[in-house]
Amino acid sequence: MMNPPLLAAKNLSVRFGGVRAVNDVSFDVRAGEVFTLIGPNGAGKTTVFNLISRIYTPTTGSIAYCGPQGVIDLTEQAPQSVAALGIARTFQNIELFEHASVLHNLLVGRHTHRTTTLWQDLFFTPEVRDNELRSREKAEAVIDLLGLQHYRDTYVAGLPYGVRKVVEMARALCTEPKLLLLDEPSSGLNPEETDDMAFWIQDIRDDLGITVLMVEHDMTLVSKVSDRVLAMNQGEVLALGSPREVQTDPGVMEAYLGSVDDVSSLRRAVT
Repeated sequence: MMNPPLLAAKNLSVRFGGVRAVNDVSFDVRAGEVFTLIGPNGAGKTTVFNLISRIYTPTTGSIAYCGPQGVIDLTEQAPQSVAALGIARTFQNIELFEHASVLHNLLVGRHTHRTTTLWQDLFFTPEVRDNELRSREKAEAVIDLLGLQHYRDTYVAGLPYGVRKVVEMARALCTEPKLLLLDEPSSGLNPEETDDMAFWIQDIRDDLGITVLMVEHDMTLVSKVSDRVLAMNQGEVLALGSPREVQTDPGVMEAYLGSVDDVSSLRRAVT
């Protein structure tokens, strides 16, 4: 039985001055799947992410999301309310507190679950202590899941780039999202780190039950983890389907892959 949509974008368009960055884009993300957006630079993929996370407001269209209070239109929500609705994201350019430890960065992700008042925090009441314990337990569970035990007390500024990418994903997981947006998770990673990323994405979906919406250029990673793929070019939809269906689409071949060498590389990735 097909899972119902967790998120459904309908006729999304956005203009920046005279430039139409996204033009009439529609798709749905089913609960429990890994759904990936692919396309060349400037295709509009990250713009779609920014529309979902409310950094941008669409010129036209809607984004239906099945949140804690039922189905809502994300375009009507304030940006600061998105995390509390169960949506977390990472960024292509890592956004972490470099002069704080890995553990403290992960605890920042627990802010959406804060239930105490300022006065309770000032006097460190039993409720605050209980809340702190729960947050640390959740953070430690994510550290164990992603193999970050060796780095838990290390300042982010001293970490290798690949570990920082994992820490950013870990912080997003600490918000306990229903929907996780990953913006180019393999960017800057070596092949071994990319393989590890593939396993973690699968574990996030299979073990934690989190739906993943991903922007990615590495077609090997896309083919390993994606249930469905949406190819975009110049702000419009080119193709939608399984990784194999999309990689054989003539429009994708021409607009996204370009060269014969790239086509051969993609075919090897999905065979």
